[in-house]
Amino acid sequence: MNTNDYIALEEKYGAHNYHPLDVVIEKAEGVWVYDVDGNKYLDCLAAYSAVNQGHCHPRIVSSLKKQAELVTLTSRAFRNNQLPLLYKELCELTGYQMMLPMNSGAEAVETALKAARKWGYKVKGVDENSAEIITCKNNFAGRTITIVSFSTEEQYRDGFGPFTAGFKVVGYGDIEALEKAINKNTVAFLVEPIQGEGGVVVPPEGYLKKAYDLCRKHNVLFVADEIQSGLGRSGKLFAYQYENIKPDMVIIGKALSGGCYPVSAVLSDKEVLGVFNPGDHGSTFGGNPLGAAVARESLKVLVEENLIDNSYKMGKYFIDKLKTINSKHIREIRGKGLFIGVELYPEAKGARRFCERLMKEGILCKETHDNVIRFAPPLVIKKDEIDWAFGKIEKVLMMD
Repeated sequence: MNTNDYIALEEKYGAHNYHPLDVVIEKAEGVWVYDVDGNKYLDCLAAYSAVNQGHCHPRIVSSLKKQAELVTLTSRAFRNNQLPLLYKELCELTGYQMMLPMNSGAEAVETALKAARKWGYKVKGVDENSAEIITCKNNFAGRTITIVSFSTEEQYRDGFGPFTAGFKVVGYGDIEALEKAINKNTVAFLVEPIQGEGGVVVPPEGYLKKAYDLCRKHNVLFVADEIQSGLGRSGKLFAYQYENIKPDMVIIGKALSGGCYPVSAVLSDKEVLGVFNPGDHGSTFGGNPLGAAVARESLKVLVEENLIDNSYKMGKYFIDKLKTINSKHIREIRGKGLFIGVELYPEAKGARRFCERLMKEGILCKETHDNVIRFAPPLVIKKDEIDWAFGKIEKVLMMD
């Protein structure tokens, strides 16, 4: 079967809730992927930052195989010997007292929302069913009913109401709007330190620190959604570290398992995660031994192979090179580490056509918010690979 055969099958039998580029990948290694027709591509999306460690990292794959032959799932009705080690290693790495494991990023966000509300009622003393959580415009935290309830992207909400109450939305980077929105019922402020789906938007310098201080002042939980920006993507373990703060809760996923298995988690201290009692929250697969073993090795790879430092250095190198492109289409180049957005003018007629052209040149990336090309390769990328990609990117961005 060739590419067209697979696409025809997908179009016939699959729900049409995605609009992928027409490439059918059958294997991958490091920063490279290969399609069913034998073509080779440099992956500049990294599965939305899920494969920070590179595709099919041999250490992570080995840990998966080894654990798969022992025990894969016990449910949380019983204990397993991998989860306690993940608890310890992740908490020691991040400086938090507790973690709660889930599977997908959306599940982890839902977990953080539940924890914030329960903390608000049990610890802060907010009146029952009155808790409010503040989020930002152009946020993306998943696609559950509750999460799209505070989305400002109309398509994410169209046809899915009625929506969950208890959310306020303010402008991203607007500290005055945040202060005005806080009241006695506010239990949390949920923010992406860098907005990924929003277009790799970096907030004004100092914004996160000011928002954090406001939360301290009003006894509001500062919750950082680091599902895309965390675990090395921004050039630090977490993007919030650029402003020397420590959120009350951190939400992680994607690269927590190196793209080999769905694993997510919420990190916090006992005052917050301690509000959960047996039966309050759970997941059959969350914290399973296979996922825990994979996550443990994924974290070790990030640290032991210096991928966070490589992200910082290669990201700066990549951004500096992109800024030399003298194209009439480029409005702004922004990002931190290997989390890079190239925003085009509306007159460029959309970012997708550039992504399609880059695919033909051997580079895979994806548009977001119509006019932004996102470049986020695996953190194992090398300088010569960036140089190779840059020549192709410059060529495509100079086209009419």
